[in-house]
Amino acid sequence: MTRIEPYLNPLQNSKELYLLLKKYQAITEENKEPLIISLAWEIPPVDPLAVLNVFAQPKQSHFYLEKREDQEFILALNTVIKQEIQGQNRFSDSKIFIDSYLNKIILGGDISLPFASPRFCCSFSFFANDCQIQDTFPDATVFLPAIQVARRQQDFALTINLMIDAEINLYKLVDKIEKQVKKILTVGEFKSIHKTVSNKDYLFSLDPQKTKHFQASVELALQSIRTQNLSKLVVAHSINVDLPSDFKAIQTLSYLRQSYPNCHTFSLSNGQGLNFIGASPERLLKIHNHQLITDALAGSAPRGKTAIEDHYFGEYLLNNHKEREEHQIVKKFILQHLINLKITPLPSTSPQLLRLANIQHLWTPIRAELINKIHPLDLVASLHPTPAVAGIPQKLACQKIRSNETFERNLYAAPFGWIDCHGNSEFVVGIRSALLKEDSARLYAGAGIVAESDSKMETDEITLKFQPVLSSLFVSEQCKSNG
Repeated sequence: MTRIEPYLNPLQNSKELYLLLKKYQAITEENKEPLIISLAWEIPPVDPLAVLNVFAQPKQSHFYLEKREDQEFILALNTVIKQEIQGQNRFSDSKIFIDSYLNKIILGGDISLPFASPRFCCSFSFFANDCQIQDTFPDATVFLPAIQVARRQQDFALTINLMIDAEINLYKLVDKIEKQVKKILTVGEFKSIHKTVSNKDYLFSLDPQKTKHFQASVELALQSIRTQNLSKLVVAHSINVDLPSDFKAIQTLSYLRQSYPNCHTFSLSNGQGLNFIGASPERLLKIHNHQLITDALAGSAPRGKTAIEDHYFGEYLLNNHKEREEHQIVKKFILQHLINLKITPLPSTSPQLLRLANIQHLWTPIRAELINKIHPLDLVASLHPTPAVAGIPQKLACQKIRSNETFERNLYAAPFGWIDCHGNSEFVVGIRSALLKEDSARLYAGAGIVAESDSKMETDEITLKFQPVLSSLFVSEQCKSNG
């Protein structure tokens, strides 16, 4: 168990902070092993993008996840400890890494605040590889941040995580903490300077050659469904986009959180020039106080230009046999995997409509009480990949994806999220996303193919799914697509 120290605010009592750290430094000298101190306290409202804009460094890892509609976010900067993992055991190895450090964390400050406890930030690739592919994230990355800013409803918390050893200069460390805290408290609100994206900017169509390639992939998937006992196969597509010279990812994130407040806006940096960003509508799981919620999200239709047209598309989606079948496949998979883990789901509801700015989905939230202790990563490993992003049966669908797709999915449609020291967690599925590198971006979209699918309609669907991130890249100036 983590040990707990009294509340300390470095801006109010730096001497007491020094004495606390000195006490634990003495323990590290005696045990010849470093300790992690986690100090948390309540702060006034702060904008995570303003903090990210001031503190983010190209050669440092960061993790940003915000759902504006729920008034929740976490921003994690830099690392105290970090592990990168390759191979099939990426989930179990990440679990071992996290658990090995939990007993080494000493909690201090206002730990009663929601979201104040230290959180391990995690990202996983869609597929495991024995060695890392160039210009991709590792199969698994887990880190404990040095700075953690978080919000839940009206509560804002700042957490500073420190590695203490016998050699560290405590005077310099306390001074550094004081400066960091003061800087965070004075960043203000991020002022978005991007232009309003016009309807013209939203217009996008795949290159004719790419359209033919994607439609051929859909036909190949349909053939596999007819002949190889597949119920569903997700066919993904990627496009490459040249970014303008004045492109700033922070502006893109600002646009996404404004335009899609009911999605999870996110940004992950590997600290080596790669950033994975997007606005995902799909949550893999959330655990809070032993209550689990996961989402079945599958089945899509466009939004209407008028209220009448929008209602028509929504009713079509709710009553369309093909869309409901695709949704039911995902829902059944999740329910069965929870039961396999000895988790009893609460009675499930009928599908609802999840309406986003330019698309709507069939959505069924699934809830359960976690009576027996279960590690969040055991749940993540069991649920990933759901039929919403792979297909069913899972193993055969993944084989088809690996053999048919011409690009590496990496973090696309894969889980990323956080775990705290109390077993609370949240993991999101990396869809409606893009991988940023220097002056280019690779965007991803996919469509679930079932027996009744039509290649033309599926092409229209993925074109629609490209829009959220693609349009966000216009916030500085128009970009040129090369894919």
